[in-house]
Amino acid sequence: MHKLRGLYAITDRSLTAQSSLSQQVAQALAGGARVIQYRDKGGDLESRRREASELMQLCHQNRVPLIINDDLELAVETGADGVHLGKDDPAIEQARQRLGQDAIIGVSCYNRFELAVAAQAAGADYIAFGRFFPSSSKPDAVQAGIELLHQAKAELHIPTVAIGGITPENGGPLIAAGASMLAVIQGVFGQPDIRTACQRFNQLFEYN
Repeated sequence: MHKLRGLYAITDRSLTAQSSLSQQVAQALAGGARVIQYRDKGGDLESRRREASELMQLCHQNRVPLIINDDLELAVETGADGVHLGKDDPAIEQARQRLGQDAIIGVSCYNRFELAVAAQAAGADYIAFGRFFPSSSKPDAVQAGIELLHQAKAELHIPTVAIGGITPENGGPLIAAGASMLAVIQGVFGQPDIRTACQRFNQLFEYN
């Protein structure tokens, strides 16, 4: 099992106009991203299979897990390291049965601690709270309070991911409160220097 601590970089199709997705992810990996999540809400199935397979090879060359967002079938087909599930996705138990005991299964819990407790009981490998700050990727997402991270640190035994508008300037307090990973989209793939952006995030974990 990979240690789930550090920067969790999430891809975004709208941020790949100037370079290929593989080039962007390669830069993120060079900057020290600890997990890559492939997130594509609009691409056709064949292109998503191709991209996910390319990222799989790239991530495995760097000994970093690739997680598929919201698509259990794509995770199964491509042999990805895991899947991230939202409220409308298959149950954790179904994902575990399809992907195997070694897969990484994460669950969005938004701003509800009871969902995190249930996810842990069902066998999730990590849970995610957010958004913590205004987010261009998810402007309508519910607001999560930092007290959720304190509570998770005290009461849960699986890693907690914080997401939503996180930057190197505001991420430190989230780690101090209990976040094992910072999940970032715009703050990584929307930056002119992706590698340096990732390095700045990882520096936060050195001091918390």
